[in-house]
Amino acid sequence: MYVTVYIGIGSNLGNREENCLKAIRLLEERGIKVLKRSSLYETEPWGVKEQPMFINMVVEAETEYTPSELLGVLKSIERSMGRTETKRWGPRLIDLDILFYNNLILDTPELKIPHPRIQERLFVLKPLTEIAPQLEHPVLKKKIKDLLNMAH
Repeated sequence: MYVTVYIGIGSNLGNREENCLKAIRLLEERGIKVLKRSSLYETEPWGVKEQPMFINMVVEAETEYTPSELLGVLKSIERSMGRTETKRWGPRLIDLDILFYNNLILDTPELKIPHPRIQERLFVLKPLTEIAPQLEHPVLKKKIKDLLNMAH
């Protein structure tokens, strides 16, 4: 059975735009059907400020993967593109995050869905509002476009 997922994509090393677009191609090669993609947004780093600007975007996709399988696929794509573990919120060649998985609410040590702090992160809210303004956050019970307005 297919579920709708929203995946955040970000890069601030190398050719940032190409890294994001390559990640989409790799998602599709692994059977994740991308339905919509946002524009590319150049954004300030979050958490650790002393690093290059990011390019961020969000895709809406369909998948048959379970949440943990999807996390494994995203991590394998990151590794295949050359990402290595660095400090938290540090520079990265590619970053792929599960933002939403249908209306699932999941909180395990390995995976939290919806992704924590979406409501604080303009680099997620802006591209997400572009492709899914009416999407409702299953925990906060607010539409993405309203979360964006509140975050400004």
